[in-house]
Order: sequence, then C-alpha cells, then structure tokens
Amino acid sequence: MVVGSDISRCPNTPWPTCRGYLHKRTHSGFVKGWRKRWFVLKHDGCLHYYRHKKDEGKCSPLEVIKLEGAEVGIDSSLGKPFVFNCVPQSGNRTFCFCATSNQEMKRWLEAMDKAIHPVHQNHVWEDVTLHNSNLPPLAIKNPECLGLLHQLDRNTDMWVQHYCILKDGCLYFYASIRSTQASGGLYLQGYRVNEQILSFKQSVIELKPPSEEFKTFYFCAENNTENQRWITALKASIKKWLPLHQAIQDFMNRPLEETRM
Repeated sequence: MVVGSDISRCPNTPWPTCRGYLHKRTHSGFVKGWRKRWFVLKHDGCLHYYRHKKDEGKCSPLEVIKLEGAEVGIDSSLGKPFVFNCVPQSGNRTFCFCATSNQEMKRWLEAMDKAIHPVHQNHVWEDVTLHNSNLPPLAIKNPECLGLLHQLDRNTDMWVQHYCILKDGCLYFYASIRSTQASGGLYLQGYRVNEQILSFKQSVIELKPPSEEFKTFYFCAENNTENQRWITALKASIKKWLPLHQAIQDFMNRPLEETRM
C-alpha cells in the first residue's frame, strides 16, 4: 500500500527528517574526489540524494540508501574535517560524506542514528487496514464513502481511475468494483482536505499532508456533487483519528460546561 502518513511510529516520537547539501566521496567515473549532492533523509529511514536541490520531487534520486541497521561514524583517516562514513547493513559498500561544519555533521549524525535505530510501535488499526486491503471492495463493512475517483499522476499529468472505499481514515484503491483485493491505499492521518481549482479550471479534491516529506494527492469525482460528497466524508473520517497529544490539547481547549443539578 502507498503510505500517506506513517502511523506505525509513535506519534509522540517524531520520525527524524533531515535535508541539505553534503559532499560525497566517489571513486567511479572520470572525475574522482568529492561531489556536492543534495541529501534527503525521509520518514521511512531511507537516505535519498540528488544532483541538485531543485531535483527533489521532480527527478528520481541518484541512489537510495536504507539506513536501518547501518553503521555510521566519524572518519578522521583522510585528514579532512567533518567527514563521516555510512556502511549499510546490506552490502559491503561504504559511503563517505563531508559536511560544511561540525554543527552540520552532528545534525546529520544524530538524524541518521535515529533512522538506524527506529522506534516501532504496533497498531491494531494498522493490522485491520492491512486485513481490509486483502478483501474485495464490497466486503468492507460500513464504508464511510465509496465510488469512482480519478487520481492525478503528477509525473504524466494523466488521470487514473480507481474504485475507492473510505473506511476509518484509510482510502483503498481498486482497479474495479469486481477486484478481489485493493491495489493500493492511503493512510490519511493528519491530512487536510481542500477543494482546489487546477489550471484547466476543474474542481478537484486536494489532500495536503502534515509534512512536506509526504506527497500531496489530487482526486476528482464524476461531478461537483460527488466531489462535495467525498470532501465531507474525507474530513469526517480523518477527524476521527487525531494524534493523542492533539486530542488532549483539543479537550483542554474546550470551554467549561455548566453542571446542572
């Protein structure tokens, strides 16, 4: 399933993200030495890097390094300051990086260390959604909304049609109503639902993520009435699933109610 937001992490322990330029040592190609690259450490514990900052979100990364179980440490053998290494758990390759300052190096080492030793938490809700994804669409009990939606593929500017089921903050995608299981889905905790007008003046449903690490999704129903039906259902479904700290804060901010005798 496509994970819109990562609910398998403890909500009170923000999953580390880090981005910025680092110099990466290379021994391949015609040019050997240090190359400046744009690095992004994502919520899933994978380190992506690109040629330039502008490439993030527009181009595929040059490489993706899975950090869970990796070894990271400072390297003083090269006689160059702010150098540190990363050895992924799988494979025998060593990645050598150089930061611009001691503070930058510490920032990356701390974020990478948290990605290497992630805090996992089991969720009954996650088990239920995974179970539901293996069911035919009409076998999901008491759906909050269902019907056809078109999803915008931002890479091709094409609309892809899905038969969709909304249930408990999860949007399941099916190739058709006769499918035997979901082809994908989105965990929508923390997402905001808005109505937007795209360049071709068509009203669409925008699902805005709680963090820039996640994608913004655009959907369009068969007509404006259907759009409004989905927007109402999506807002209500997402509102049920607030992080604990936010639910407590909302409760504390509620006005005091009078007690009648």
